[in-house]
Amino acid sequence: MRILVIDDDEQMRILLRQVMEWAGYEVTEAGDGREGMHKQRRQPANLVITDLIMPEQEGLKTITSLKKEFPEVKIIAISGGGRIGPEAYLPAAQELGADRVFSKPFEVRELVDAVKELLEHE
Repeated sequence: MRILVIDDDEQMRILLRQVMEWAGYEVTEAGDGREGMHKQRRQPANLVITDLIMPEQEGLKTITSLKKEFPEVKIIAISGGGRIGPEAYLPAAQELGADRVFSKPFEVRELVDAVKELLEHE
C-alpha cells in the first residue's frame, strides 16, 4: 500500500513518513498540492495525507483535484489552521471528500489507526 504525504512543513513530512513506514507503508512525499498531484499522477497512492494551508496549491484545491481524478483514493486532511484555526478548514475538507480530518497537534497513534482503518477496506 502506498501513501502520499503532502505538507509544506519538512519536519512534519519527515515525521509522517517515518511513522507510516514504521507502520509498514510505502511513502512518497510532496511539498505542496501541485507537486502532490504530479506525483499522484505518476505513481498513484492508495491514501493521501495532506496539509490544508500551503503555498502554491493549498489542500482544499488538492482534495478537489484528487477526488475528481482519483475517486477511489482515501484522503486524510490535517491542519494547524494558520491564523484562523483548524475549525474553519477541516469541515470544508470533509465537504470536499476527505475521509478523516485531524487538527495539529494530533496523536500519531490515532493517525496510524485511521490509515489502517481506511486501507483495510481496499
